[in-house]
Amino acid sequence: MFFGAVGDLHGDFDALDRIMARNPEVAFWVCPGDLAAEDGAYPQPRAPLYWIKGNNEDFDFVASQPEGGGTLPNLHYIPNGAIVEAEGFRLAALGGTYAPTWYEKPTSELRRLSPRDDRRRHFVRGEVEACSAMKSVDIFLSHEAARPYPLPGIKDAGKTPINEVLAAMRPRLHLFGHHHRYSVAERQHVPSIGLEQVSASY
Repeated sequence: MFFGAVGDLHGDFDALDRIMARNPEVAFWVCPGDLAAEDGAYPQPRAPLYWIKGNNEDFDFVASQPEGGGTLPNLHYIPNGAIVEAEGFRLAALGGTYAPTWYEKPTSELRRLSPRDDRRRHFVRGEVEACSAMKSVDIFLSHEAARPYPLPGIKDAGKTPINEVLAAMRPRLHLFGHHHRYSVAERQHVPSIGLEQVSASY
């Protein structure tokens, strides 16, 4: 059995559909966030797609999604700090981005401040601790990268909480997005793969 991985969609639902149509043997797909189009629309994929939140989402839509399921056909949401099973695989998530000023807050304080400033796009320490307590995880999905993750002009764009989760959880595989660059590395003795946008590769 095969599973597939796609990077950030940013509303490119046609590319996702072409990829899924080209690979009908894939039992399910995973995505590390940023699914939404600019108008807040979400895909209705032809095959099961398990996804986590990125930093560019309709967070009211995200909040309405049941754990492991969804309000749209074939779209299965993995909330932070939860394990969802897909075809015998155990999937876990730490979606969203790291913000030092909000990291110590409870999730209940993450809210929409304005149309352009929704703090629900971040993750917090409590969610990191919940992920770190998990065992026997096959695929850990995060939006942020683990350290070190150098980018042009940036010494290290990775975030320490991702390393902390990897060290404690020891999943079989780590997949992330956000930076739209393909990369393969090992972090905390875990294979860690960065995914390009869905329009570039899968």
